[in-house]
Amino acid sequence: MSSCFTISLSLSLSLFFFFNFLGTGSASSYLGHHCNSTLYSTNSTYQSNLNTLFSSLSSAAAATNNTDGFANATAGQNPPDRVYGLFLCRGDVSASTCSDCVATAVKGILQNCPNQRVSVIWYDDCTLRYSNRSIYGVMDQVPAYLLYNTGNITDPTRFMQVLVQTMLDVAKAASADESGKKVAVNMTNFTSLQKLYTLAQCTPDLTDSDCYTCLRGAIGGLTEAKQGGRWITPSCGVRFELYPFYNASAVAAPAPPPSQIPSPPPAPVTTPKGKSSKTTVIIVAIAVPVGVGVGVVLLFLACCFRQRKVTKTYEVVQEDQSSLIDITDVESLQYDLATIQAATDNFSHQNKLGEGGFGEVFQGRLPNGKQIAVKRLSQSSGQGAEEFKNEVLLVVKLQHRNLVQLLGFCLEGEEKLLVYEFVQHKSLDHFLFDAEKSRQLDWSTRYKLVCGIARGMLYLHEESRLRIIHRDLKASNILLDSELNPKISDFGLARIFGIDQTQANTSKVVGTFGYMSPEYVMHGQFSVKSDVYSFGVLLLELISGKKISFFNQANGGEDLVSYVWKNWRDDTPLEVLDPAIGDSYSRDEVLRCLHIGLLCVQEDPMDRPTMANIVLMLNSNSVSLALPQQPAFFLQSSMETPMKELESDQSASKSTPLSVNEMSTTEVFPR
Repeated sequence: MSSCFTISLSLSLSLFFFFNFLGTGSASSYLGHHCNSTLYSTNSTYQSNLNTLFSSLSSAAAATNNTDGFANATAGQNPPDRVYGLFLCRGDVSASTCSDCVATAVKGILQNCPNQRVSVIWYDDCTLRYSNRSIYGVMDQVPAYLLYNTGNITDPTRFMQVLVQTMLDVAKAASADESGKKVAVNMTNFTSLQKLYTLAQCTPDLTDSDCYTCLRGAIGGLTEAKQGGRWITPSCGVRFELYPFYNASAVAAPAPPPSQIPSPPPAPVTTPKGKSSKTTVIIVAIAVPVGVGVGVVLLFLACCFRQRKVTKTYEVVQEDQSSLIDITDVESLQYDLATIQAATDNFSHQNKLGEGGFGEVFQGRLPNGKQIAVKRLSQSSGQGAEEFKNEVLLVVKLQHRNLVQLLGFCLEGEEKLLVYEFVQHKSLDHFLFDAEKSRQLDWSTRYKLVCGIARGMLYLHEESRLRIIHRDLKASNILLDSELNPKISDFGLARIFGIDQTQANTSKVVGTFGYMSPEYVMHGQFSVKSDVYSFGVLLLELISGKKISFFNQANGGEDLVSYVWKNWRDDTPLEVLDPAIGDSYSRDEVLRCLHIGLLCVQEDPMDRPTMANIVLMLNSNSVSLALPQQPAFFLQSSMETPMKELESDQSASKSTPLSVNEMSTTEVFPR
């Protein structure tokens, strides 16, 4: 992994210069920038759109009604020349300071990143970024920069304990900021003579969950006890000092949220290579080992919460996790059967969207006009009412922009119904495998889909309160909203349905042929790496536009994975590219996605990357990728016996906003 960059301030610099560098002066201090290596041509449509974008953002920053210090804009109608951009000013700066900083940032980004299609620049008072892909509502943790004041702390162990806990508190406050600005500050006593000042801020377009995840990652990067430091990314940033660096009257310090056991901050995010530059002070590149970073943070979190027992049964952990959830009134999630019947016209055939292993799905509309999708579970569930409610409570609290949201349930008599948000554009397979609709999925859109699915799976595997193994990730279980953003569906259904499979292996293989990993099909062993295999197959489908089963039918047994591998091995990788994409694509992105896809479908689970690594690979060209070996091949003839055991409706059915044409089984593990 590449190193992140630490800016060390020379001890010989004057204290006055130090304070001005950290932002107490009137002029906003330049911190750094990063440029993508993809260029646009001078006097091109993209450049014209970029100039229009900067004009819009500058006007928004200068507007008297812009009290949030944030705005986003787009320019241009058609990809790949459409430009997306936004700015974020530090939560405590005045409107005039924000406007001045944005004006400076526009000049700075054009000077430092000439003719770049994707760029970001940071100043002490603001951040400005633009891209040829939509960035609104998208959490981006790379590139990331770590800046430290080299002044040492006399009691580093205790300081880190205080710092981590204070930062976690302020991160929670920022992510739940009722003003919508997603910024919070805090001041706490370190010694009788020293106070610790902290600030955390996200771009307001992030969900509360994404904001907290981003900030938690930034906190994980602060691994040294110094007198000041910050971690900055395109979507969020944290900072601490031993002096008041922010305007306290402009950002009220909210009361800390109720005590919760936070998940351990992840390892520091790597900073990609590229055309980047820092301030004129001494620059020292320091590799921050992932293991050390995580270990230090875990150590201090363990100290803070050492009174809690480490070994717990599943039931105890489940109770602890439930106590952390804001939604505690199960009745608030319960719908009357009469309401659902009215919404679906009594489950009429005209409103039926599909049918699968767990039951039927119907489209409905509530009295307030809200569209919903209702999954009518089959009556073979062995759960009682209380168990069913408890499992719904666990899954309903999983919220991420790339997951379909479970809104509630209905439990009356023999009826067990799940109420989901309605996703407008049905499922990915409805577009990807249709000759005409696939043309709507240009490369930029497909890459956005890949990144969104990866982020959603990372949340399920590592960032949610429960660890969830999906076990049936596929194109028909990826739903698309009105802007073709991906939403993963059918996660958590095994627990809700009452399937008791809490071990890492099962004698009953369930899922969809072609997407299942070899160790799952042959031996019933499943893990997060099983999902990684499925993600790899889905990634290859997105690139090729072909179903995993297409080659079995057309080429006498050769599968999609082997087809991609042969072209990769023969140095003709672009031969697999879907012709519907056309000529407007990034060759580097396509090759990198093919590379990642082949790594995901390696036969040995240990050779597959984690979803965390996949997200980093997709966001950073500087992360080195291992060379893929010959992947696991699945031929139709070798899979006849396991396929007979699949509890799956393989018959064709129309695509649905809640895809159930094939059975999905998920497994939930408590953290």
